[in-house]
Amino acid sequence: MFKPNVTVACVVHAQGQFLLVEEIVNGKLTLNQPAGHLEANETLIAAVQRELFEETGLDAPPQFFLGLHQWQAPDKTSFLRFSFVIDLPEIVATFPQDSDISGCRWLSAEQIINSAELRSPLVAESIRLYQQGARYPLDLLGNYNLPH
Repeated sequence: MFKPNVTVACVVHAQGQFLLVEEIVNGKLTLNQPAGHLEANETLIAAVQRELFEETGLDAPPQFFLGLHQWQAPDKTSFLRFSFVIDLPEIVATFPQDSDISGCRWLSAEQIINSAELRSPLVAESIRLYQQGARYPLDLLGNYNLPH
C-alpha cells in the first residue's frame, strides 16, 4: 500500500532574512527550513511548532499556511510537505535542541535560492511562494478527533 511521508516545514522570516537549519545528510552538509515528520496523534500545527522548537529552540506558533507540496525524492521516497509561515519582528538567537541539527543560519532569499546545499528543491520553492505573497489561514487545515 502506498503511504507517502507526511512532513511539516516552517518558513521563518525576520528583517529580510530567512532561518534555515544545518543538517548532515549522508555525510553532506544540507540546509533546510525547520522541518520534520508528522507524529501519531499530532496535528499539523502542533507538529510544526514541535519541529521548530526541536531544531531552533524557538517557541512560536505558525501564523499562516503557506502551501502543500507533493514531492518524490531522487530515491523514489514520496512526501507530502505542509509548509507554514512565521514572521518575526527581528532576527533572534537560536538554540537547537535536536542533536541532528549542527546549527542555524539567517540567510537572504537570494542566498537560499542559489544555494547548492539545499536538502530538497522544496526549500527554495517555499521561499519563492513566500516572496509571491502566498498566505492562507490556518483554519484551512481541518483537525478531526485530534487534540488541539
